[in-house]
Amino acid sequence: MKKKTTKKQKISGKMLIDKVIQKYPSTTEVFMQHGLHCIGCMASTAETIEQGALVHGMKKKDIKRLIKDLNYKS
Repeated sequence: MKKKTTKKQKISGKMLIDKVIQKYPSTTEVFMQHGLHCIGCMASTAETIEQGALVHGMKKKDIKRLIKDLNYKS
């Protein structure tokens, strides 16, 4: 019988900030370190990570780093 492996869902920039924080509470500190103080913000329930980062003036390369850090911490 084959052993079933569960694959952790990878965080992407298209995911809602609030959903990521709910599923992976440890990512809160990553958002804070990158200047996204989205925890508890009303916009976090409707904004994707990419949208939130762009609103806060992040460049594409910085958003990629944010996503990488979020995946490492999740």
